Amino acid sequence: MSGVETHESRELISSDKVEGTSVYDRRGNKLGSVSNVMLDKRSGQVAYAVLSFGGFLGMGSSYHPLPWNQLHYDRNQGGYIVDVTKEQLEGAPTYSAPEEVTWEDPAYGRGIDAYYSSVEGRR
Repeated sequence: MSGVETHESRELISSDKVEGTSVYDRRGNKLGSVSNVMLDKRSGQVAYAVLSFGGFLGMGSSYHPLPWNQLHYDRNQGGYIVDVTKEQLEGAPTYSAPEEVTWEDPAYGRGIDAYYSSVEGRR
């Protein structure tokens, strides 16, 4: 079987279709696109979407992990909407492609979660 039915259903979507999907702020401004998703090995749940932000043709991009629950799919927009401004994203935890990210360190994930919790508190 090929086509849409192998990559998504009404409630499920394949990770290869999530990667590359645009991410917008509430005003409809494109912030970037989903570079990849990070799954919790034990629960199987998506923990973070890594947003590719800035740069040109993949060069000079920065990568911002966002807690998955921050993204809300909008069919009309054809992408994910986040309650984060470009300025807030610029101040968020980030890394560059060549850098090593220390996902093994639980403090890294806690720092991401704390940042976005504080952003929610400022709305």
